Amino acid sequence: MNETVVRPKTQGAVAPDLPSSKRLISLDAFRGITMALMVLVNDAGGDQSYAPLEHSKWNGWTLTDTVFPSFLWIVGVAITLSLGKRLASGTPKRVLFTQSLRRAAILYVFGLIVYLFPEFHFGSMRVLGVLQRIAICYLVASAIYLTTRWRGQMVWLGTLFAVYWMAMTLIPVPGYGPGNLSVEGNLAHYVDRVVLGRHNYASTRTWDPEGIISTLPAIGTTLLGIMAGHLLRLKKELTERLVWMFIVGNALVAAGVMCNTWLPINKKLWTDSFALFMAGLDFVVFAIFIWFVDALKFRRGIQPLVIFGMNAITVYMVSELLASALDIVRVGDTSLHDWIYQTIFAPIASPMNASLLYAICYVLVMYLLAYGLYKRGWFLRV
Repeated sequence: MNETVVRPKTQGAVAPDLPSSKRLISLDAFRGITMALMVLVNDAGGDQSYAPLEHSKWNGWTLTDTVFPSFLWIVGVAITLSLGKRLASGTPKRVLFTQSLRRAAILYVFGLIVYLFPEFHFGSMRVLGVLQRIAICYLVASAIYLTTRWRGQMVWLGTLFAVYWMAMTLIPVPGYGPGNLSVEGNLAHYVDRVVLGRHNYASTRTWDPEGIISTLPAIGTTLLGIMAGHLLRLKKELTERLVWMFIVGNALVAAGVMCNTWLPINKKLWTDSFALFMAGLDFVVFAIFIWFVDALKFRRGIQPLVIFGMNAITVYMVSELLASALDIVRVGDTSLHDWIYQTIFAPIASPMNASLLYAICYVLVMYLLAYGLYKRGWFLRV
């Protein structure tokens, strides 16, 4: 971990005709609302939650399912803006790739720490996960960006989606045959069972929602973010670029819906239809953010999201580690988490609302952390 005291500094160049500030504020705000939503859905107080705040059981999607693909899509946008600016300034590609490799390695180690804490059982640790997938997708997408132009990146995107589609529909799984997309019978989970074994997701031990094969279309999600970055860097009027983002976004949503007929929208498998549909939503929502935040200078109520977004990795790490600590610390016969929930929240609301109130308070605690770091000018760089 490389923690330094720095002043706010852009993660990427601001495209021509965008505001001339050093940060693309809308990107921080979009990252921030995604981070806040992740904390909210990950840290419910009780066992009951409203349906949009839970992952889809299998096929289909909920609000919660939009969070992780949005993070990867934002990573792609940042790659284009940041690496594009540095390439234009003459930084050698070898230097940029070395730095990308270092950042990816640090993120991957952070991910291992999240799942190792607090027992540190290396024999059954989860080797893949949220930060690990971000690290892998960031590294591969950065390498593709540094070695190809946008047409080559489109070829990579199509190839990744095609390979995953053909693998999931044509390669037979022992005992199930080809094209089986059930929980136990699909190829992605079969590979996870064989290769990862006890290093799968803790609640299943037989497969991982951030598994090996499903990382292919997840890289595609990051490449779609890179495509959005290319649109932002076009030497055209801002309004025209945002119109193109709306057009591309709606086209991707439509493509995802159409592909859902053959390969259902499924977050746990990260199907091609899921990647297309979620990236489409990101194009549209981010275009709205840019228009209101950076173009119209509509900043009222946005600053808390910006503060969240500027220290997203720190907030994620602390939220996960603190949640684990609250489950470990005992108050009598119960965990500190359950004691807080049952003592403060359960008596004042229905189970669903009490669970939501706990989650909202947890988000506020994480905001206080982010605000304190922001006021001191401390930002975790990797």
